[in-house]
Amino acid sequence: MTWKTLAVLVLLAAASGGFYLYDVYRLGPAREKAESVKGRLWTVEPKDVEQLTLTRPDGVVRARRVEGGWELLEPVATRGDRGALDDVVTGLVTARVDREIDPDPARPADFGLGPPAAEVGLAVKGRAEPLRLAVGAKSPTGVWIYAREGGKTAVVTLPESVARDATRPLFDLRDKTLLAFERKDVTGLDLDVSGERIALVAGEEGRWRMVKPREYRADADLVGEFLDKLLQARAKEFVAETAERRGPYGLDRPARAILWTGKDTQRSSRTLLFGRLDADKKGVYVMREGEGAVMLAPEDVWTAFPKTVAALRDKVVFAHQGDKVTRLSLAHARGSVTLEKQGSDWRLTEPEALKADPGAVSSVLWRLRDLRASGFLADDAAAIPRHLAPPDLTVKLWEEGAKEPKVLLLRASRETRGGQPAAVAAVQGQGPVVLVEGKALEDLAKTALDLRDRTVLPSFELADVKRAQWSLGGKRAVLERKGEGEWRVVEPPKGSIKDVSVTNVLLSLKTLKWKAIASAGGEDAARLGVDAPDGTVTLARADGGEIATLVIGRREGDVTYVQVKGAPAIYAVESKALEDVRKAPAQVSG
Repeated sequence: MTWKTLAVLVLLAAASGGFYLYDVYRLGPAREKAESVKGRLWTVEPKDVEQLTLTRPDGVVRARRVEGGWELLEPVATRGDRGALDDVVTGLVTARVDREIDPDPARPADFGLGPPAAEVGLAVKGRAEPLRLAVGAKSPTGVWIYAREGGKTAVVTLPESVARDATRPLFDLRDKTLLAFERKDVTGLDLDVSGERIALVAGEEGRWRMVKPREYRADADLVGEFLDKLLQARAKEFVAETAERRGPYGLDRPARAILWTGKDTQRSSRTLLFGRLDADKKGVYVMREGEGAVMLAPEDVWTAFPKTVAALRDKVVFAHQGDKVTRLSLAHARGSVTLEKQGSDWRLTEPEALKADPGAVSSVLWRLRDLRASGFLADDAAAIPRHLAPPDLTVKLWEEGAKEPKVLLLRASRETRGGQPAAVAAVQGQGPVVLVEGKALEDLAKTALDLRDRTVLPSFELADVKRAQWSLGGKRAVLERKGEGEWRVVEPPKGSIKDVSVTNVLLSLKTLKWKAIASAGGEDAARLGVDAPDGTVTLARADGGEIATLVIGRREGDVTYVQVKGAPAIYAVESKALEDVRKAPAQVSG
């Protein structure tokens, strides 16, 4: 190949590549744009429509685009529903012509165009005259509608959706938001019910503080729920455009919710007035202050409205971070218990050193965390001795890094709440003194027996068990694990069993808990049937080392007595907890 030939080939390749880039980056978008408008009635873009006019037999709807959305100009001056109006404009602008029916019909009324069912006007940026469309009747198939553009005489068919867009009800096009705000921007909330003014201020991490009529911690969940309802709720109905007579709607002496957003010089407010509930319509009448329209809002917005100081007060009794707790003690009439966290486990240290049941300890911590006040008896800590001396239960809780514990005092009360017994509670040295449900005393006054680990067998992982052997109901079986999950029967010869059955047995043994210690030293072995057991189950590792052997003794109704080989204690367990273990021999087929 000569250098001249090579040069020609290089030039051809460069030209080809250049044309490809030009085609992709310059001609491609132009082709795509041309394709996107092909067949359209108009070639404008929805974003360029600045005003929409819909003329229908029931009146005129006129809206114009404003920053952030739309506003309605006729038949009422109010905010428009941005999503609904955007949909209408997009549907009209991108409508494609199916075909021309008649270039100049003698009787436009035959197509529902004399007069039309609706007329559309679109004011478009950069165009002196608006785009116009007369919308007629549906075609016989119902899929298309007849229409005529502007001053043209030709009748064409367009998708039926054009008629739906042109005749959308006014209600659909109105903004139905009760109060427009961003949740993250809310810095305060004032509530006024029957002349009682409550003022709240937002704090960090979702906390709220009451500053009027008194300083209290506020219930952040309750405030958050109300704000969410206000944000999400939509008007069910526009009842009146001007409330010249507010009395029928209960808005002559309304309750008020005033939302404050921003801070300092940027602080501003929006107010929603609440009138009476309408039980038949399942709603509450509301108005935005400064506007005339009366709306019917969902009744759950009023239900969520916090109406009293007591309702708004923070009802958390004993705040703590469960994962930061390192020590816990309970003192009550049945004794005292102390627990300490060691790594991820809990151990009893008093009255004796024992492994604790992590589930039981977690249950106590969750119960403490979820304790809520049902009433307030006193705000000052000085009232604690009067209500709680002496306490029936003292809870001490240490958190990481804390030198002193948090102390909760509880005492039974003669009062009731909702027909149920109540108890008095307070954090030592702090107010307030509150009422809580009486059942909290029962749930929290745990003993060492309640909190100790009740697992019968030593802890093991299912994957550690490589060999299982049992003798139950006169049948003996030996199984070995093959690979990760497959089991084979060694005895009886040629026997088989489903892997799921073995897994169920292992899970039953791993999670087996005792209800009571029937004989701590094993003295009653004969009476409880473990000296001549109904059966045994042995689990072993790959090296043949024994994990544990469960000896199954006498069954007495709902209770069966068991013992772990090598340990003295005999336990009572629920008979139903051994169902999978007892069924296993019958599932080994020879």
